[in-house]
This record gives sequence, structure tokens and C-alpha cells, in this order.
Amino acid sequence: MDEKLIQRLEAAVSRLEAISVRGGSGVESFGDGADAASDPSIKAYDDLMSQYLGRVSAAAEKIGGQVLDATKIVEQAFSAQKELLVKVKQTQKPDLVGLAEFLKPLNEVIMKANAMTEGRRSDFFNHLKSAADSLTALAWIAYTGKDCGMSMPIAHVEESWQMAEFYSNKILVEYRSKDPNHVEWARALKELYLPGLRDYVKSHYPLGPVWSATGKTMTSAPAKAPSPTAPAHKPGAPAPPPPPPSSLFSSESSQASSSRPKEGMAAVFQEISSKPVTAGLRKVTGDMKTKNRADRSGVVAAGEKESRTSSPSFSKAGPPKLELQMGRKWVVENQIGRKNLVIDDCDAKQSVYVFGCKDSVLQIQGKVNNITIDKCTKMGVVFKDVVAAFEIVNCNGVEAQCQGSAPTISVDNTGGCQLYLSQDSLGASITTAKSSEINVLVPGAGPDSDWAEHALPQQFVHTYKDGHFETTPVSHSGG
Repeated sequence: MDEKLIQRLEAAVSRLEAISVRGGSGVESFGDGADAASDPSIKAYDDLMSQYLGRVSAAAEKIGGQVLDATKIVEQAFSAQKELLVKVKQTQKPDLVGLAEFLKPLNEVIMKANAMTEGRRSDFFNHLKSAADSLTALAWIAYTGKDCGMSMPIAHVEESWQMAEFYSNKILVEYRSKDPNHVEWARALKELYLPGLRDYVKSHYPLGPVWSATGKTMTSAPAKAPSPTAPAHKPGAPAPPPPPPSSLFSSESSQASSSRPKEGMAAVFQEISSKPVTAGLRKVTGDMKTKNRADRSGVVAAGEKESRTSSPSFSKAGPPKLELQMGRKWVVENQIGRKNLVIDDCDAKQSVYVFGCKDSVLQIQGKVNNITIDKCTKMGVVFKDVVAAFEIVNCNGVEAQCQGSAPTISVDNTGGCQLYLSQDSLGASITTAKSSEINVLVPGAGPDSDWAEHALPQQFVHTYKDGHFETTPVSHSGG
């Protein structure tokens, strides 16, 4: 029998014996942190941190700078989750308000990591984004059931890493021949989550955290002191209702809708209804009429005509969209600077059309029929499976990663394109036309092998032989 299994069985027997000696009810309750820290699941979490997180920290120490700072925040986040796991064993399952307060320490650390990716773009932006995006995997501890709006804990860890992997792969490509420490850091970060955290959750919390049945009750944060003019709370009267819960990963405090100023058309109608109909209007006199004005004639001056034609045209870009139209077509339009666009509720009969986006990242979680990227700049797309084709048209600086299969990939009138293929998509047919700087990266032979980069030719030689033209790509030699 496996040695680890024997140890777990012995620990379970010891805990049952301790419960019987205390005359307990058969439900385990940890009285203090020392008892909870001795639990096998907490010890396994310590092993996870020492084995996997220690490797990430060792690589970051060699790099230093912002990479080391981001890694220290990752360490803080994992330490915060360990403290929460200990408290879970001492606390009864809270309500939504109590859960938000319970997860506040972890939320604050994750917000600190996200803050490092904002502002002026750093030279280590890919490192910072990999670390910050990966920390969303720790939110598995917020899973409370199938109706909570989250994936199961194991699936949540896997899905959270997919977005971070987009930036992690950039690190592997950029530093594979420059600095092995960066490559080691990226690989160690991935293994921290896959298989590290995923296997830990699978072994100990596959259905989410197990709250204590007899532990203490989680209370929400104390309310603000009442103002001198506010009526005092009378003894015996029911307590006022708690404030609405805030989002786990949102730094914005929730506000009542009535306290917010009206925006958009609501503000317009409010302003109109509060003023008389003729307020602000002026009486038009005879000399103000166009037919009586001497400074107006039917001749347009040359200077005036030139100034009109040289004025900038109105931008035709519409509002940002991410919506499903007619149940068949996902439309993503005019998204600028959005790194967390996700389409997760899709099927093989639907298509995805991305238009006019800039400096954004879209993740498509599921199989779709067709994906088209049109007139986008600095756009990243991560997708799984495509039934028909993946198309890039009229774009600049596009990066796409296929995690599943894609029979056809088309690149037309595009400058700068990076394609990351998976093992299942190596047989894809890639068609290019009027495009330049197209690089295709394929996985290495082994699991630890580097990505292999291949540049697709953009120059060709046409020679007339035997009654027809023969076309071959131009080859450049360093000799």
C-alpha cells in the first residue's frame, strides 16, 4: 500500500480517537490554530509551498527587480490562503457578507499584484501579468456550491492558469536564448499551479472548502459609528440590515443606486423636466436674420473652404461590444486596453467576430465554428477548438494561441503575426496572403523542451521553366 495513504489513514484514526476521548459529537472542531495547523491538508499545503513556490522564489532571486517583487506578492497570496484554510476549520460556513469579509486578506494581496501591471508599461510586463493573472486561481476557496457562479475548484484552477499562460509563453519565447533564469521562472510558475495547486485541491478540497460545523460564526466588518444627528439604536430593537456584499476581486465599494448621480439620458430628462420649456431662449430680432446680415453671402471664400476640408473627420468607432447576436454569432468590437475579455458560454454552431480592438486579450473557452479577427492592433487571442477556420484579416501585431485543434488558419493583409500551435493543431493548413512578419511557434519534442519558432516566407522567386512558372521562397544565407 502506498506510504502516503497509510500516513493519511493513521492521521484519520488518531483524530477519531481524540474526538472519542473528548466525548465529542463525532464532528471535528479545531479549538486553536495549532490543532488546525497539524491537519494533513495544512501540512500538504506547506509541502506545496516549499516544493513548488520555493522553486519560483529561487529563480526570482537570481533575476531580482520587479520580477522578485511580483514573486514576493505571490508568496504573500499563498501564505494568506494558508491562513484562510486554517480558519476554515475553525469557522462555520458564513453568508455572502461574511464570506466577503473572510476573504478580504487574500483579496487585498491580489489587488496589490494587479496594481503592479497598471500605469507605465514595464520591461517585465509579461512577468507581472503572469503573476497577477495566475493568482485568480486561489479564488477556488470562494466556491460554495454549484449555484455560486464559479466552476468547480479543480476546473477553476485550470481555467485561471490559461490566461496567465498567454503571457508565460511570451517569456519562454523572449528569453529562451537570452537568460535561462527567466525561462526557469516561467516554468516554475506554471508547475506551481499545474500540477501543484490543482493536485492539492483535487486531493483535499475537490468540492470546495469544508467548513466547521461547530466552530465560531463569521461576523461582518463593524459598521461605522453613527453620526450625532442619527437616532441611536434602541436595546431590544432589531439590528439594521448588513451592507450588501462586495465582489471578491473588486476594489470598488458597493453603493446604493439611489445615491449615485444619474447618468446618460436619465440625467438629460431630469434636467429638461426641471426647467421651463422656453428657459434660456433669446428673441430673434430683424437684424439677426440671415437675409438681413451683410456679413453673409453665397460665395464661399477659398480660405474657409480649405479650413473645412482640412478639419479632421469624425471617428466612426462605435461603443465597445461583447455580445451574442441571434444566438449564432459572438461580436467583440471596439475593445481598447481590455486584457480580460472572456467568452465561455459557446458551442460548435457559433462563430466569433472580433473587429476594431486594440491592445486587448480575448480568451475563448470552448469549441466554436469559426473565428475572424478583423482590423485589430496589438490583439491577443487564446482559443481551444475551431471546427472550420481561424482567420486574421487587416490586422497589425496579432498574437494567437491555439490550445486545441484548428484545421485551417488564414492570415490576409496583416503585418506582424505570432501563431502558437498545440500538438493537436500541428496538422493545420496555414494560408497567407499580402502579409509579413509571420512566425509560427510549435511545442518541442519533450514536455520541458523550448518552443520552436519558424518564420513563414514573405518573398518568393518565380522562374519560367518548361512552359510554366515555378515559385520558390527566397532563402537568405549568412555566407
